[in-house]
Amino acid sequence: MITRFQPGDHRPSAFLNRFNGLPELKTNQKPLQRFWERRLNNITRLKPGVNEKRIAKYPFTFSKSSNRHQMIIRRASVLLLFLFVSVTSQAQQIVDPEYKAVVAEPAFTKSFPRVLFDEGHNNSLTRQGRYKPFADLIVLDGYQVVSGRKIFSKEMLDTFKILIVANPLGAEEFDDPGADQPAFVDNECDAVRDWVKTGGSLLLIADHGAFGSAAEILAKRFGVEMSKAATHDPGNQDQDALAPGWMMFSRENKLLLDHAVTAGRSDSEKVNRVFTFGGQSLKGPEGSWTFLKLGETATESVPPANDKEISVAGRAQGLALKFGKGRVVVLGDPGMLSAQVIGRERTPMGINAPGTDNKQLALNIMHWLSGLLKER
Repeated sequence: MITRFQPGDHRPSAFLNRFNGLPELKTNQKPLQRFWERRLNNITRLKPGVNEKRIAKYPFTFSKSSNRHQMIIRRASVLLLFLFVSVTSQAQQIVDPEYKAVVAEPAFTKSFPRVLFDEGHNNSLTRQGRYKPFADLIVLDGYQVVSGRKIFSKEMLDTFKILIVANPLGAEEFDDPGADQPAFVDNECDAVRDWVKTGGSLLLIADHGAFGSAAEILAKRFGVEMSKAATHDPGNQDQDALAPGWMMFSRENKLLLDHAVTAGRSDSEKVNRVFTFGGQSLKGPEGSWTFLKLGETATESVPPANDKEISVAGRAQGLALKFGKGRVVVLGDPGMLSAQVIGRERTPMGINAPGTDNKQLALNIMHWLSGLLKER
């Protein structure tokens, strides 16, 4: 659906009131709405013949006009095209409304490990947002999940067994200035490190780009290197994949390696095939275990220009390590533990994807972090 730019829409409030009524925005698109509110307000403040630097950042050309009203209408009309493209593409990748988490035999029925789900560091993935299916899944498995919106400290962490940090940012939105800056201060990273060393467990998940840059400060506390670049592997891509970043790790292609999180407690929990949906590559410290290994044809686009490809063969998208008395799992792709649908065909993406063991991998990761599974 396209909404036409109408007289009077040169006022940002008038345009946004109609834009916000689009059915495409009724699927949890608040971050997208705030993004375009800022963009529209910037455009309507432009004056003819000035602010060329601000104009230049938009991927289209503005013509100068002595008629301010005409200029605003023209500029906002072009913006509307980008609004439509962005809204429809964003709306097509949403939490799967039909997915219902099911755990036939919960791992914990008497004691319930406490899990802190971080939401205090501008996280794009939250318990009630795009990671709700994952959160619901582990609740059904017997975990007590609590959302956390405070800075990390020893006192707070000591009441939990597992900490989940997914896609933190250095600013509110991924396109805001400072989004790629550290999401945590040094004292927080030290607190998490010391807590893990004494027996806590960390699940750290970060996509490429600003997410990897923001999470890197915490990953380094455990000797994990994040590339922050977009990973592709055309040689290990499913034939039905909708994007070049969708990669397959299986026992057949020898990229799904043996570890407790892929073996499970029994044959019924054994993981044989996992899909990832983009993300970045990782490198763990000596003594860590890679369980999702990138193949010989895996490459990454080097930022910021992304005009050069380098090989990342042998690096990881999933790794585990022991740290003192605690445990850490780091994932370079957040999509693998989500449950989304994408495209007009509503193709499943994540733990809801048929023919994959992403759901069992999610459960096994938590089982290992909680100590239910042995080290290997």
